[in-house]
Amino acid sequence: IVGPNGSGKTTLLRAIIGAIKPSAGWVKKNSGLRIGYVPQRLHIDATLPITARRFLSLPRPVSDTVAQDALTDAGVENLGMQQMAGLSGGQFQRVLLARALLGRPELLLLDEATQGLDQPGSAAFYRQIETVRQRLGCAVLMVSHELHVVMAASDRVICLNGHICCHGAPGQVATAPEYRALFGSGTQGALALYQHEHTHSHDHEAVA
Repeated sequence: IVGPNGSGKTTLLRAIIGAIKPSAGWVKKNSGLRIGYVPQRLHIDATLPITARRFLSLPRPVSDTVAQDALTDAGVENLGMQQMAGLSGGQFQRVLLARALLGRPELLLLDEATQGLDQPGSAAFYRQIETVRQRLGCAVLMVSHELHVVMAASDRVICLNGHICCHGAPGQVATAPEYRALFGSGTQGALALYQHEHTHSHDHEAVA
């Protein structure tokens, strides 16, 4: 999901998880759908002594096995005993990802989960998301301002600006007049790279 600031991207995700009620329309979900959510940011008091393992047990306790499996899926299997306040930005986001994976979600929501990370950290996070998607077989719904990542990593793109401006495969959206009116044509190079790298294409089982 892409769109300018204030276009409704975060609001949409919050409506999906039930944090807010839509002012009009409705959200229809399959009964029992398991959803994991990684927020834009989460503030933890730096003076609060809490390990990553303890953090995963808030507000509901989870077993050591479940917690360790989630940390492993997030690519940070060795961080369980580390203090949350001492983690780097990338490590912190991985622990948030682990928390979202505790319930083995069928749908994983990411709300600009790489905000504040440098380029290598962001790239590593997205590689881990692809690993998670393949391992768990979950769908991924991602909000991002990183248009090159969106075009390279997504099966389907939705462009919002208070409403759905356009949607479809990356190639369709990148050439849509509504998309170009918002973002210009600067992502064409990224799209060309994406198309070149996917001539040996993968089978994507879920949407991003």
